Amino acid sequence: MDRLVAADGLRVVALVSLLGGLAGYGWIAGAVFFLVLGGTMVPRAVGAPGALDATYCLTILVAAWAAVLDWYLAVPWLDVVVHAAATGLIAALVQFVLVRVGMASAADTALRLPRSAVMVMTTATGTTLAVVWELGEWFGHTYLDSRIQVGYDDTTGDLAAGMVGALVAGVLLGSGLLLRGVRR
Repeated sequence: MDRLVAADGLRVVALVSLLGGLAGYGWIAGAVFFLVLGGTMVPRAVGAPGALDATYCLTILVAAWAAVLDWYLAVPWLDVVVHAAATGLIAALVQFVLVRVGMASAADTALRLPRSAVMVMTTATGTTLAVVWELGEWFGHTYLDSRIQVGYDDTTGDLAAGMVGALVAGVLLGSGLLLRGVRR
């Protein structure tokens, strides 16, 4: 086994959150934290850079707890911030995975894609994932729990924030800042 990394502590928090969320808040919270726990394993499994790993894990944990504890109702702007950050980080992680498996190139490799291509690909990936996220929220609201917040303004704001987050990730990836030194 590889050595422990800082984000492994966040994976333990995700496991404890799964157990606590299920016991204290019911099966919907348990399902949310089950997805978060699985999500926190992805950067570890693919060997993502430490900063990306930890920031991504922390962000999805905060996003889940904010939903379970209704922080988005108490602090309305938090939803947009979390959507921007989470979508950008998820898009960056997907780009890293594509580089790792040889389906894309990091901006600073010899087989380099143009910066604009990295930016467009990351932004498109993040935007697509933001749409999937919103479809999941709608499904959850419609079929699982009507307390899941949806609505035209919420969905439009979340999609816009996700696109901005994905664009920022694309700019950082295109400049080579996020995946500097990463090779296949």
